[in-house]
Amino acid sequence: MRVRAALAVPAPAAVAVLLLTAQPGHATTAGRDHARTVRCAEPPLALRAKAVPGHPTVVRTSVTNRGARACVVDLVPTVTFGNLDGAALPVPAGGTGTYRLAAGRSAYADVRTIADPADPQARRTDDLTVAASAAHRGRSFTAGRLGTGKQVLVWEPVTTWWQPTAAAADRAIGLS
Repeated sequence: MRVRAALAVPAPAAVAVLLLTAQPGHATTAGRDHARTVRCAEPPLALRAKAVPGHPTVVRTSVTNRGARACVVDLVPTVTFGNLDGAALPVPAGGTGTYRLAAGRSAYADVRTIADPADPQARRTDDLTVAASAAHRGRSFTAGRLGTGKQVLVWEPVTTWWQPTAAAADRAIGLS
């Protein structure tokens, strides 16, 4: 899997970009109500992942807050691939901050594991792991359970930010 170098951006500039590109009411790094919302603990979160029908190189992930109160997860899910180094990069770039997840609500993100399945540089792995926050262990899904075939093909993977609907995640990755 190809790993890209991260650019060093001063924190105030990164926050400004995030606030300018965030969806109102969903993603932020500041704000009175959001600041009082605690980070989600891992146990009350339910994670799911499945290949998008007709698009075996795109995996739709979701996180559901089964807790009694709203909490926040990272703005972008952490998606890793079996024993390969690195994680899917956020689209659009940046992706720092948090996403507020109301009690009983779900958020969705799409992961494109590889742009061209015939790419000779493709790596193969038996599973991928999704975590709602980098500090969480996450949940692993085998290729068979995902519906991606015998293995997950990986090369320059990308993931969307958490979105309020599956359709919004599909649009963010370019499916519709």
